[in-house]
Formats: sequence, C-alpha cells, structure tokens
Amino acid sequence: MKTPTDKQLQRIEKKRRKMEALLEITKLNDKDREARALAEKQANMEVEQPEELANVSSSNGVSSSDNPNRKRPCSTTEDVNAENVNHEKNLQDSQQSDPLSNKKPRLSGEEFLKLKQELKLRKAKLQAIPRFHLRTVGENASLNANVKTDDRIPIFLSDVQHLLLYSLLGHHSPYLPARWCVLEKFNKVTHTVVLVIEGLSLYHFLAYESMFSNITAKLDFRLELVTPAAYGGSIVEELSAVPLTGTQSRRLIAQFGSLESALQSTGDLVKLLKVVFPMHSTAMNDKEKAREKMQLPPNDKFPRTQLLLSPWQLVEENYPLPLKGELAKRYSKYILTKDMYDEATPKSPMFGLDCEMCRTTTGLLELTRISIVDESLNVIFDRLVKPDNDITDYLTRYSGITKEMLDGVTTTLSDIQQSLRDLLPADAILVGQSLNSDLHTLKMMHPYIIDTSVIFNMTGDRYRKTKLQILAREFLSEQIQHSKNGHCSMEDSRASLRLAQLKLSQSIHFGDAVLLGQQELESRQKQKKDQVKAEAQKYGTSIFSHVAKNKRTAAIIGREDVLNEYSKYLQNSSLSIMDDKHFNQDDQVRLVMADSNKHAVSRASQIALEHAFTLSHVRVEEEKLKEEHLEKTFRSVNKWVSKVWQHSAVNGLVCVIFGGQDNAANGACFLNIKKEAVPLRTMLKTEAQS
Repeated sequence: MKTPTDKQLQRIEKKRRKMEALLEITKLNDKDREARALAEKQANMEVEQPEELANVSSSNGVSSSDNPNRKRPCSTTEDVNAENVNHEKNLQDSQQSDPLSNKKPRLSGEEFLKLKQELKLRKAKLQAIPRFHLRTVGENASLNANVKTDDRIPIFLSDVQHLLLYSLLGHHSPYLPARWCVLEKFNKVTHTVVLVIEGLSLYHFLAYESMFSNITAKLDFRLELVTPAAYGGSIVEELSAVPLTGTQSRRLIAQFGSLESALQSTGDLVKLLKVVFPMHSTAMNDKEKAREKMQLPPNDKFPRTQLLLSPWQLVEENYPLPLKGELAKRYSKYILTKDMYDEATPKSPMFGLDCEMCRTTTGLLELTRISIVDESLNVIFDRLVKPDNDITDYLTRYSGITKEMLDGVTTTLSDIQQSLRDLLPADAILVGQSLNSDLHTLKMMHPYIIDTSVIFNMTGDRYRKTKLQILAREFLSEQIQHSKNGHCSMEDSRASLRLAQLKLSQSIHFGDAVLLGQQELESRQKQKKDQVKAEAQKYGTSIFSHVAKNKRTAAIIGREDVLNEYSKYLQNSSLSIMDDKHFNQDDQVRLVMADSNKHAVSRASQIALEHAFTLSHVRVEEEKLKEEHLEKTFRSVNKWVSKVWQHSAVNGLVCVIFGGQDNAANGACFLNIKKEAVPLRTMLKTEAQS
C-alpha cells in the first residue's frame, strides 16, 4: 500500500475534524429538540396539576426555596459571585496543567469509519422523509392566521385530486398539483388516506374550531375549498373521475385512431360556474337536462358548452372573476354583464367580440373601439369610444385607430358597459381570441367564454398560443390583419366566431395539436373503428384505475348509498373488485360496506396500512347538525380524525375533506404528512446497534 504524503495526511485530518464537528452539531441539535420536548411536557404537567397541591405545600410549612418543583433554587449575589470566581480559577488551573485540554481528540481509523457510517445513516434517513409545502395559490387559500378571510381565494376539489394522484403515482400521474403545492420525495409516501365528511362546511370548522382539536394539532395545512356541494354537484364524481390528458389522448389516438368514445368530461362546467356568478337554477330534472344536451343546433357535432372555459381555466388565463379575497379587491371597479345569468345550454347564442385599444396618460391601454357579431356574422354592435384619459399613443399599426377617427366621439366606457348589459342575453356565450384582455379593457366580467387561443393550438404546447392571424390562415384560408392601416375589430370578431363554428362542426379535438398529437387523426380514423368502443372502456379514467396500474390496491369504505355512487366509476373498468370479506392479494379494489359512519371510520383505520389508497366517505345528516346535537356531532368527528391519524403509517399522507353545504358555504381541506415520533438520534442508535 502506498504511503500517503504529508498533504494527503493533512487533508484526511481536516476531513476527520469536519465530520467530527458535524456530528457534534447534529447531536447537540437532537439534544436541544429533546430538551424542548421534555420542557413542554413538564410545563403541561405543571399546568394540569391541581391548585390544591400548592396550597397543601404552603400549609405544611414548605418554603418556596425548598419546593422540589422549583427549577432553580434562590441564591444570594455573594454566592453567585463566589461561584463564578471559583469556576474561573479552576478553569485557568486546568488549562495551565493541560494546554491541550481545549482541543478535540483525534479520531483513529476505526472511529473515523464508525463516524462516517453514522453520518451516512443519518443522511439516508433525512432523504427518506417526504415533505409538503404550499405554493402561492395554496397560501392564498390557507386558513392560517396570517391570511385574512377577505383575502382568501379557495382551491378546487380537482386540485386535491391532483395531489392525491401525485402522492400515489408521482411523475406518472396524469395531473400534477404544482399549481398550488409541492410534494417532495413522493416516492417515500407510504400510503394515502382520505376521510371525506359530507355535511360539514368551512363555517362549522371556523365557528367551532376548539372542538376540532385533532385537526388543529395534527393537520398543519388547512385550506378553503370550493366543493361540488356549493353548486349541486357530486363530490364522488369529482374525486373519482379523472379526465383524459393530452398525453393519454395521444396514446389512444395512436392505438385506436379516435377519441370519440374515450374523451370524457368530469363535472358540469355550467354548474361549476354557478359558484362564481349569480345564476338562475333550472327546474328541469336529470332526464330533461340529458334530453336537452342531445338537442344540438344543425351544424354542431357536440355541445358548445364543452368549449367553455372552466373557472380554473378562467383564473389561469387571467380572466376577471367576481371571486372573493384578493381578486375582489383587484376587480372592485369591474361590473357584470348581467345581474343574473341563465344556465348556458347547447343552444345558447354565441357572439364574436373584439376590442381595440390605445395607450393613455395612465400608461395603460384604454378602450377605443368594440365590435360584436352574431352567429350569422352580422355586425350587431360597433362603436368608437373616447377614453377617460388623454391618448398618448394611438397604436394605429395594431388598433387601426387614428386621431381623426375619434374626433367628435363622445361615447364613454360606461356607455358601452350599459349597452352590453342591455344587448347580451342572460345565457350569451362570448367568443374571441384571448378575450381576457378585452374584458379587462371593458372592465366587465362574464361567465361563458370560448377562447379560440385555447380551443385551437398548433404548437403542441398549452402555454404557447397560436396567433389569430395564423389560425385564420390555416383553418379558414383567410388573410386577416394584413392592412397597413392596422387591425379591424369587425374582421377579428368574425374570424374568431367562424373558428368556433368550424370546430363545432368537426369534433372537440379538431385543430388542437395537444389532443391530436401529430395530427394523424384523419388517416387513423379509418382503422380499427370496431375496436374503439370496446378498448376505450378498458382504459382507466377513474382514480382507482390509476392506483391499480402500479400493482397497488385501493379501498373504499362507506354506507350502501355512498358505495352505490362510487360503483358507477368502477363498472366499465377491468379492475378486480371484491367485497371486504373475500378480498385477497389478487384483488385491486376493496369495497367495504359499513353499517354507520362510526363503523366506516373504524374499518378504514383497521385496513389503512394494507392499501396504497384508502378512501372513507361518510355523510352527516342535517338532523345531527341542529344546535342541540352540534357538540356531540363535532366531538365524534374529532375522534374520527384522531383514529384515522393514529392508524396511518409514518410518512403517510392524511387528508380530511369537509364537503361543504348544498348551495351554501364552501368546504375545507385539512392535510399533513405523518412524521416519525421517535427522536432521530434514538432511531439512529437503535439501527446502529442492530
């Protein structure tokens, strides 16, 4: 073996000293944590002791200085000074007798290897811990004290579904929760447990927070949630059904040649929009609604409501919305196009809209022209507008507006707003290219939007939009925006409406490179048509099908009425489903029918460790939410949360959902990752000894 040089020996020595110092620091940190935990425990014990104990001590003649519970005995100033002098003298004597006493001992080869192994073990333990934190969107929905009630912007149940999928599938999940949160080390999450409690709302938690001690103590992340109950939808549907993504669609097209049978919609967009905009409720039953959905205009191949932007898309595309919180402050001067809306249907009228703007002394763009066309492409509204502030740049190259055109114009923005409120019907669908900028210029909000920059895509990337000029050239064979005099709002509004009509006459994936993949649909549609329906049914679109792909199992626990709803999303799958009594390792989904809510939670706790995904769904009846039963109900819910938490594994994700109240209060989502209860230093010692 080659003898190391002096420099090599020095480097080795430095490395040893660094590692030794690191270990000392980590041990001190662990000791500090244990000391803090012990101090908190002792403090709690002292608080819980009855006051009579102190009275008994004083009555027996025990002085405060002799009290064994006292942490530090009283001492005089002279005693303290004498003690300090003696300590300093002893320290000086020891340093003089042993000049090397203040230096740390050097490690031998065996000690060095042991130290290295201990640090390696500690690093491995720390890397195996999953971590969860909120992004800005999640922070805006948080119930923490630093977020004011008026500033909260709730997340959607689909956001929670995306987190659940990611915790189970990681990067293989069809959707990621990156919009509102971050889950690090997803592959270290042992399992995911969800407790859905229908009937309870955010109001119940905030008003009676002291009764939900197990939520506040164990579930650190608490957020406001828009649940389907608020608009008459189904929590079961939004949790279970997973819509197809562009990637999944490309796979289906490549395999079968069509998306006709595979493309599914999860939830009714119109119902979801009810949460945001004031809307009349229709008196039709489910059969009548289904019949109406089948009655399409002659040229439409599918309902135009499927092209509407969802509330989530409206937020993502920066459309003005009458949501509360920070958005309410931002759009406080905006007005609605109607005081009350009707539900949009496949026969709701579409209107193409486009605005032109000029820059004013405010530095912002202000409205100078607006054009609206109907479905016959007739111009029904075209006005020039005088901005409230002086114009500094007419932007003629883009707007087509000149100083001469606006001479004598007296129409103001408020005049236009009132005209639109009078002109548009209550179920009008506005169509345009990136209409968010037009609505911001109009300072108006509208629920039903078809954005041609979203429904058409030639880049294959949702975040790279295709210009209206290119869309018109490629799909309509029209040349627009080529005039040297600038754009024409009538021309642009007609082009946008014609693009929407063209898509409706084809299919929902027409003109969308994200859905079409390499746009091979036309050549592949002729192949394997007979296989499409049969094969598409086998393709998993429920959350349980996604879980089973990795040879993992799921469990659904609830009363009979709950299980009947979940079974709708299991009927057309190829999953191996079995009841609780006969379930074995070859099955993929376990259905547990409970006699009561208490039984459902209890059984979920018993089998949670056996499955990658456990979903317990209970419903609290209105009778139990009456004032005389509230305390008992909430204490039961608090016990349920405690039981689920206690029976979850370390590094398991626990999520509790309050489902909200029908057409009333929002819901809430509480979640956390369960951490190791044993101190890390103790755990390392145990493993090192084994």
